[in-house]
Amino acid sequence: MAAAAGAGLEGVVATSSSICYIDGEAGLLSYQGYNIHTLAEHATFEETIYLLWHGKLPNQAELDELKASLAAKREIPPEVTAFLKQAGKYPPMDVLRTAVSMLGIYDAKAADTSIEASVENAHYLMSQTATIVTTFDRLRKGLEVVAPDPTLGFSANFLYTLTGARPAAISEKTFDLAMILHADHELNASTFAARVTAATLSDIFSAVTSGIGALKGPLHGGANEDVIKMLLEAGTEAKALEHIHYRLDNKIKIPGFGHRVYKTEDPRATHLRKMSEELGRVTGHLDLYQTSKKIEETIKDLKKLNANVDFYSASTYYSLGIPIDLFTPIFAVSRMSGWTAHVLEQFRNNRLIRPRAEYTGAEVGQPWTPIEQR
Repeated sequence: MAAAAGAGLEGVVATSSSICYIDGEAGLLSYQGYNIHTLAEHATFEETIYLLWHGKLPNQAELDELKASLAAKREIPPEVTAFLKQAGKYPPMDVLRTAVSMLGIYDAKAADTSIEASVENAHYLMSQTATIVTTFDRLRKGLEVVAPDPTLGFSANFLYTLTGARPAAISEKTFDLAMILHADHELNASTFAARVTAATLSDIFSAVTSGIGALKGPLHGGANEDVIKMLLEAGTEAKALEHIHYRLDNKIKIPGFGHRVYKTEDPRATHLRKMSEELGRVTGHLDLYQTSKKIEETIKDLKKLNANVDFYSASTYYSLGIPIDLFTPIFAVSRMSGWTAHVLEQFRNNRLIRPRAEYTGAEVGQPWTPIEQR
């Protein structure tokens, strides 16, 4: 019998991939060979999408073509809009999972798993997932749906269709950077779920729906929602620290700290910390950043734990005016670029993913006991 893997498949290499590299000891994250710090400093989200899908940065013509394609595919089917009108009382991640699955019904090429068709469907999924989130939020609030603006890039259009106002330059830049930082993270639970589905040669819509289902779980997505709720409920820095000490004393998990892979600072947190401060100064939410910084210092001093991507994304998204229950759906909007990249990679060199399990049940060969003797 084969030796058992670590709990949760920790440390197990499940496939080979060129998309994302992580060195947890060094705190290194790269997409297709590009350090996340390099991308955070220089790239746009559209350039990052292209990089994830094609393994190289686009030239100007390729970037213009991608932008035009994404802009042209933003409108969701009317049947999906009709569903969103009726779904306002349901949790946003449940609605997103269902709506994205619906997209596959109304796409003529949904069942085509060829690379050409799947790349086109990846374009649809990137654009329409964003539209689903903003349309749902507008409709549940009784507001008029804002039509996409083809002159705006991905991040600016998202904020515009969410709020009805063209975003300030700092808001657009901050959101675009957040999209880059959340785009991919190797074989996390949702990406692995998407690849397992794709490996059966199911369609790309089914694969990313699997990803959304996994992201919905509180042990994967949603930690930044818990962080902002913790900050807002505390109200003041003093009360927040009192709450942190209570949690530490009672061994209650504190959201936004520690990571299964990183043994040092999560490199994404490096940028989100800075973004939280800069945006907080502009929007009047600097207190959230300052409280977050004090919590981070306290936990690092007492428990030697580092902040992860979720901790400062909480105050960043809140300062952007994003509703708290949309934090995880927005994570999905960004991660759609990584999920689709992994599905395309799986399709290009597919083998059914079928691991084995170490059997821990009763001794094999149990005798049958007649029902009257049980």
